[in-house]
Amino acid sequence: MKNILVLCTGNSARSQMAEGYLQYFAGDRAQVYSAGVAPHGVNPLAILVMAEDGIDISHHTSNHADEYTSLPLDYVITVCDNAREQCPYFPSTAKKVHHRFTDPSHAPDGDKLAQFRVVRDEIKAYSQQFIEENVTSQATHA
Repeated sequence: MKNILVLCTGNSARSQMAEGYLQYFAGDRAQVYSAGVAPHGVNPLAILVMAEDGIDISHHTSNHADEYTSLPLDYVITVCDNAREQCPYFPSTAKKVHHRFTDPSHAPDGDKLAQFRVVRDEIKAYSQQFIEENVTSQATHA
């Protein structure tokens, strides 16, 4: 089983959505966690747009990256530039992967929900591909 950590600044939207989709696509082949370098709670719009696609992240908590420093990780995925800049100091032998997603919480108020949906769909596609390339294909070659 692979251990995957998704890092973002606030661990409120992008990393939470990525955790939900990565876990969904990986099933029992991976354990997925998410954290932030400055966590500030799970964004209700992230919970809403994930529920629209059948993924329940309402039980997720917003955690600090320091909570995972002793966990044997296989992958650390940064989903924003700020987390990537701080990630080289993350004490892990995990393979570090970066894929920047737009922060949907910075959209103008009238466009926030639409932007959350756009970013959700981008994260879904990325997550499915990541699992296929890094977890599923390795499991069939093991």
